[in-house]
Amino acid sequence: MKWQGRRQSDNVEDRRSISGGKVAIGGGVVGIIILLLNVFGGETGKQIAPVLEQMQGGQTQTEAAAPLSKEDEEMGNFVRVTLADTEDIWGKIFEEHGMTYEKPKLVLFRGSVQTACGGASSASGPFYCPGDRKVYMDLAFFEELKNKFGAKGGDFAIAYVIAHEIGHHIQTLLGTSAKMRQEQEGKSEAEANKLSVALELQADFYAGVWAHYNQQNLDTGDIDEALSAANAVGDDAIQSKMQGHVVPDSFTHGTSEQRMYWFKKGFKTGDIKQGTTFEEIQ
Repeated sequence: MKWQGRRQSDNVEDRRSISGGKVAIGGGVVGIIILLLNVFGGETGKQIAPVLEQMQGGQTQTEAAAPLSKEDEEMGNFVRVTLADTEDIWGKIFEEHGMTYEKPKLVLFRGSVQTACGGASSASGPFYCPGDRKVYMDLAFFEELKNKFGAKGGDFAIAYVIAHEIGHHIQTLLGTSAKMRQEQEGKSEAEANKLSVALELQADFYAGVWAHYNQQNLDTGDIDEALSAANAVGDDAIQSKMQGHVVPDSFTHGTSEQRMYWFKKGFKTGDIKQGTTFEEIQ
């Protein structure tokens, strides 16, 4: 992505050069819940949670932070430019629909972090907390995505994930997330998971919409990087990698094919009204 020399957002909190703080992952449930909801979900999460609890043993951990390198600083600047692009594009889209866009914060951290949704570790992967309306991200996640799950990597893989998490912010502002949670009440686990899948795929769609309106800043291969990341984080791809088989009823984010499809649809149309995942995912 063409990002150097462009506007950087003031809404990035860079906590990488300070201590990660203390987070009781093993004794508390919050870190594991975030992990399950944002990375694995369903049956895989159930298998991994006890392992995490045993490893952490209910003990608090303190993460020591290292000074920021030149590469760290550069990546932070890239994140600031990407967030600025989401602010500009979603601000304009909201204005066109007679609404005001509320800019979220993005927090860069290392090791562990405290949020309004509780404590979380790097194992959580990037996530959005509606309690404080902030996106949390440890950039080490992208090395894991590339090395363990086969994504191509590249700066636009990071941009795609940021845009996806901003998609969850859009859903919070529009009331979609709250409505989905209400609809999940009283549903079976499989039915509730389908609603979660629809929410996640819509966030992928919104990421595609953002990319549609940011095409002047894209380099050749950027969309392929985004699709490679979307493919790597499909429920079927993760479950196959982690447990050797897939359990469709436990999917919470959608298959690799679905995640790529909805990102591409958003990128192709640029029309937020076509993010009809809740109507189509049954």
